[in-house]
Amino acid sequence: MDMIWLFIRGIAIGMVNIIPGVSGGTLAVIFGIYDKFVNAITFNVKKLWQNKRFVVPLLCGMALGVLIFSKLIEVLYTKFPVQTNYFFTGLIIGSLPMLYSLMTKNYKAQELLPEAQTESSEKPAQKLSAGIIASIVIFTLVGIAVVVVFTILQGKFDVSSMESALPEVSAALLIRIFVAGVLGAVAMIIPGISGSLLMLMMGVYPIIVTSIPALFSPETSLHALILLLPNGAGVLIGLICGARLIGYLLKRFSNATYACIFGLIVGSIYAVFPGFTCIHSVTVGIASVVALIFGTAMAFFSSKIDNMNK
Repeated sequence: MDMIWLFIRGIAIGMVNIIPGVSGGTLAVIFGIYDKFVNAITFNVKKLWQNKRFVVPLLCGMALGVLIFSKLIEVLYTKFPVQTNYFFTGLIIGSLPMLYSLMTKNYKAQELLPEAQTESSEKPAQKLSAGIIASIVIFTLVGIAVVVVFTILQGKFDVSSMESALPEVSAALLIRIFVAGVLGAVAMIIPGISGSLLMLMMGVYPIIVTSIPALFSPETSLHALILLLPNGAGVLIGLICGARLIGYLLKRFSNATYACIFGLIVGSIYAVFPGFTCIHSVTVGIASVVALIFGTAMAFFSSKIDNMNK
């Protein structure tokens, strides 16, 4: 059952990874599997094999989400853009309590105020010093600022106006596709940062999204495969390298890293929330509120279930 649930989560992460401006890392945090994911992805084959019951269903789900459900996401954003963004906003809001607890836990005793170090109770209240609170605030603001900058950059790129024809294959293009795959995968791991947006900024995103359906056509399958292979190799290397970096930061600077992640997630609300002016009817408004509540409840109770299983 756990593997099926991981597979479903992987599908969801894969789906949002193809949307410029939406981060798959954000969903990984919301689903409560982010730290386990970045620690499981490694060049160490033995460690990778030990985590196969976690890695295999998750990665298979992500691949399926990208290959098959890209059309569904396109339909949702075309037909129900307001409700879809309200749902994603709800997912983000529902994950904030879990993120806050991760951001403020596991401090050493000397980093807490004296009244928090008493042994009179089994679980003393965690009262952070002014310095620790200041560092949390700073890293949170940094995370928010990064997402706001990326969101502003996103407005400078228009996916709808891009050509759908496959480009001519050249060594320079294949290298650019590979590098974009590496950087996009690293960005994908960072919550709040869209790997698709980074590939869009490098001019590679339209090539990839056009090549995926072309892969299933006999006339264009070989052409599409040649274009997709370097991107796939780049994504694999980027995932492993990015996961190692984030894993290192989580081990050495756990609370500061989670504070920055908390800021990235909070900043994602600015990137995703469509506002109130776009609600043009009562029906859309009600559906949007329902989507917001459903997304919030889904993320909140998902994190609760994960904590119960730990």
